[in-house]
Amino acid sequence: MSGLPSRPRPVGDAPFRPAAPPFGAAVAAAREAGELIVQPRMGFATGPAMRHGLEAVRDTAARTVGTITLDSYTRVGDHDSARTALRNGDSLNGYPLVAHGPDATRRLTGGLGGRDFAVQVRHGSSLPLDIFRVLLDAGLDATEGGPVSYCLPYSRTPLSRSVDAWARCCELLAERSPTAHMESFGGCLLGQLCPPGLLVAMSVLEAMFFEQHGLRDVSLSYAQQTDFGQDVAAVAALRRLAGETLTRSTWHIVLYTYMGVFPRTEGGALALLRHSATLAARTGVERLIVKTPAEAHRIPTVTDNVLALEEASRAAAEAVRGPAGTTTDPADDAHGVYEEARTLVEAVLDLHPDVGRALVEAFARGHLDVPYCLHADNAQRSRGYIDGDGRLRWLSVGSMPIRATPPSSGARLRADDFLGMLSHVQSAFDCSAALDWT
Repeated sequence: MSGLPSRPRPVGDAPFRPAAPPFGAAVAAAREAGELIVQPRMGFATGPAMRHGLEAVRDTAARTVGTITLDSYTRVGDHDSARTALRNGDSLNGYPLVAHGPDATRRLTGGLGGRDFAVQVRHGSSLPLDIFRVLLDAGLDATEGGPVSYCLPYSRTPLSRSVDAWARCCELLAERSPTAHMESFGGCLLGQLCPPGLLVAMSVLEAMFFEQHGLRDVSLSYAQQTDFGQDVAAVAALRRLAGETLTRSTWHIVLYTYMGVFPRTEGGALALLRHSATLAARTGVERLIVKTPAEAHRIPTVTDNVLALEEASRAAAEAVRGPAGTTTDPADDAHGVYEEARTLVEAVLDLHPDVGRALVEAFARGHLDVPYCLHADNAQRSRGYIDGDGRLRWLSVGSMPIRATPPSSGARLRADDFLGMLSHVQSAFDCSAALDWT
């Protein structure tokens, strides 16, 4: 990959002055106490509204960390439009971190955390250098994303450019803060219809990328999919593979409540939320990102988020919780998730010792191929489907070094089949069958 520019080590602009407790320490304390951390994806445009939201999350009857989710203008680097919206009082779908600047954000978080309420910045940007600089200047050092997971689903940025930008950002974060935390979004590619082996592989590969560029506290993500047993196997595979590959960092696993089409009834949405909390408890994950029953209808309010956090926390406490770090027997891979993920990881790492360059080459060759992703650097030859038992399978794998398991009937995927799969979870949880999914 000689076309990629060299990456000089960034120099920190100023000594890091933390404005919130270390994220990794908050997770470690919860793990020691045997409690699941529940976290919202919440962002508001103004400082007072964002502060109110963070205080409400802090004060819930649950073990929480705070979230500052950024707006769409900031995500794509259009900070002038974000500033204009602030001046005009226009609505924004998140907190415009760069437009507000570090001083205002430091005031926002000042005195908020005490000793144990950590805060994470969530953004969605493929080119996040401005975001990283401001969040560090504001005293925050926990964020998330990744060179693939915040490029292919969300942008038209060439993958090689995203990889280079994320390498610089990770190095800046590691250079300026010894407690910096980075979460891979790799286990959430497009949210749905991606068989779990690829989600596990991508989360591990991005975590290895973070580690290679100096970060020593990371988390790996997995988004709840369509089958409880398959999801249990996926989380176990993720933990096992992370343990085998991440040799220089402390890490934990974060689970996401289902990210696809959400149930439209309140009962169905609450059932799905409780289902994800039960999955989190059974697999011993350390953190759960929740969604609210309002998701299908409108942007959730602070109250919506608080109620969802408390509901998830109760459901997890009522479930039979596995110990933090729960794994399955290595021989028990009936769903094949671990072997598939390991095959993909090994195929990528064989391409280049630099993980970023290996990722670019893997997509160029089609050795990684995200189903239904229209990015120009994605081969677009893979397809996933939901089988008759509700599990995600590969209909086609393109040039990936894994096997497809198409329906025995040999049926081809039609447009109405695709739409039906998109609404599969919504339909199941909007009916009484939801009660039997575990």
